[in-house]
Amino acid sequence: MTVLIEDERLVKFELLGQEYKFYTGASEKELESILSLVREQVEGGAGSRRGTLPASKVAVMACLNIASKYVKLKQEFQDYRSDSETRYVRLNEEIRSSLKIS
Repeated sequence: MTVLIEDERLVKFELLGQEYKFYTGASEKELESILSLVREQVEGGAGSRRGTLPASKVAVMACLNIASKYVKLKQEFQDYRSDSETRYVRLNEEIRSSLKIS
């Protein structure tokens, strides 16, 4: 049973000679970026050894590469947020100090 959300549409794309279909609510720009990343990881990464690896292993390697990038980006964002909060607190303290002196 497929539950279709109102704004979703069926997308078809080809990868490693096979056609895939899925429903998405992503914008065209987001979808292009997503498919480009998947193709890059599958066809350009582990896909370059395609002759020696089964498609399922190529897909798993691509998933691992994408997950690795996601985890790294998530950590960088958390670090950025923490650094921003620290700067915000420090700036707030400096402003309060300067207002007390004036």
